Amino acid sequence: VQLVESGGGLVAAGGSLRLSCAASGFSFDDYAIGWFRQAPGKEREAVSYIRPDTGRQYYSDSVKGRFPISSDNAKNTLFLQMNNLKPEAAAVYYCAANEIVPLSLASWSVSDVGSWGEGTQVTVSS
Repeated sequence: VQLVESGGGLVAAGGSLRLSCAASGFSFDDYAIGWFRQAPGKEREAVSYIRPDTGRQYYSDSVKGRFPISSDNAKNTLFLQMNNLKPEAAAVYYCAANEIVPLSLASWSVSDVGSWGEGTQVTVSS
């Protein structure tokens, strides 16, 4: 399993970024795939993921309604469209994949993640 993120950068508050995660070595039909983030001095937290069986999307309260997650299964690519960015969204964003599908976002802990990307930095200026 290999995950490679891209799309991070510096953006002004209120702006948008689109993160991508190019995946290989597995099928999106079989794995839960999503995004975590880690801000300086804070623990890594789950942001969003997609169930492989139903396509249902899960979001943290802090991003719900602003950061839609999507995937192109034919290209094995995951996206996170980040809209109306706030300074508190600044973090390193990591793509994550799991063969065991979590029951909820809250139950998908860092220790349960099977595969990680190297992360992409998102910086939001106020």
